[in-house]
Amino acid sequence: MYLRSTILFLISFLPVALEAAERDTLRRFGAEVYAVPATVLSIDEYQKKFMVKNPTASFCAAITYSALPKDSDDYAADYGYPTFSFGLRYSDHHRVRMHREKDSEWGSYVPVDYESRLGDIITAYASFNRPLLRTRRWEIDYMLSMGVGYSHKKYNNRDDIDNLLIGSRWLVYFGAGAHVTYHFAREWGIRAGIDYYHHSNGGMNMPNKGVNVLGPSIGIVYQPYYEEVVSHRYDFRPGAFQRYWYLNFSAAAGIKALNEEFQLTQFYSSTESPDYCKNDFRKYVTWSAQADLMYRYARRWASGVGFDVFYGRYTDDVKEMEKNWKQADRYSRWSLGIAAKHEVFYHQWSIAMSIGWYLFRHQGFKPEALEQPYYERVGLYYTFSHLGNLRVGFNVKAHRTRADYTEMCLSIPIVL
Repeated sequence: MYLRSTILFLISFLPVALEAAERDTLRRFGAEVYAVPATVLSIDEYQKKFMVKNPTASFCAAITYSALPKDSDDYAADYGYPTFSFGLRYSDHHRVRMHREKDSEWGSYVPVDYESRLGDIITAYASFNRPLLRTRRWEIDYMLSMGVGYSHKKYNNRDDIDNLLIGSRWLVYFGAGAHVTYHFAREWGIRAGIDYYHHSNGGMNMPNKGVNVLGPSIGIVYQPYYEEVVSHRYDFRPGAFQRYWYLNFSAAAGIKALNEEFQLTQFYSSTESPDYCKNDFRKYVTWSAQADLMYRYARRWASGVGFDVFYGRYTDDVKEMEKNWKQADRYSRWSLGIAAKHEVFYHQWSIAMSIGWYLFRHQGFKPEALEQPYYERVGLYYTFSHLGNLRVGFNVKAHRTRADYTEMCLSIPIVL
């Protein structure tokens, strides 16, 4: 009789418990919508020559998530309970115009009688918003985001010949920003700040100048978790972290289109040539390896230095193409660089960043003229702890924000 009563009580209590659990889970989720009236930046004199109009705007909607102090999450506590956003960005570029006038810099290019347009872009993204200051009313944070975009227009020689920014439908997306939020109600706030974002094809097709956008942002956030996080953020103390050194060995393969081929067809081909301002460009495979010495001095971060080796058979084709204008003294498939490296961790995910300096590089006359002696790399990785901490991810290698190529990477850290 007692057992039967207990079972009946548990059955009757189950819907209440499930409803409470559902409410508790939902309290970790929120939403945000915001707009960014902005400007397409001209990052060099080359771009300034063909940019006619540059006002733009974007509109974002996202679901947000935050761990709670009672979750006893070491990473969340270390970061001050950051917010993760998963959303869509619509970039309205219908006002952006591009056109090249007659200029000796364009070589044999013949100006057209229309202005090219930059296509609207839809982007699926994930963002990491870390708070720097939180009170019951005010919050200051910075944001980093990555994603994939799709553009409804791209460069072509029929009706968009001066769109030198976007050469592919599918694009890589990076974003960053800083915001101030005023919480006017328990779960609601108004957010304002400044946002930067970038779309490009990661060097996998031409042209690939990329779209760099900067502007103020304004929006509304719904955060049912905010009050609990602010009130109890010091209730849980993360465990001590054991610092350590490790070696990191990586190998990567990438895809690259040649800027030299694009320039050859744009500026050094006659209008009668079938290659004049052509639409399709050859894709090349790139190879690279990294050997890094890293020090993980906190649960969140590791920094170090490493050597990067690059190999590309495409250098042979660059040498052949450069016969059309001017050749360098030496050409080599190999390049070598030394780089300062930094990695940011959150559970199994990490973002790796580096700035390197070429110690050896002979890729041709045009690369030497267009590239800086330094290079940048940024990538997203996932660690498989059950496979000996094997990491899989992708990198974008760039020169002064212009992508050189995109690569997939395997990485193995060895703790010292």
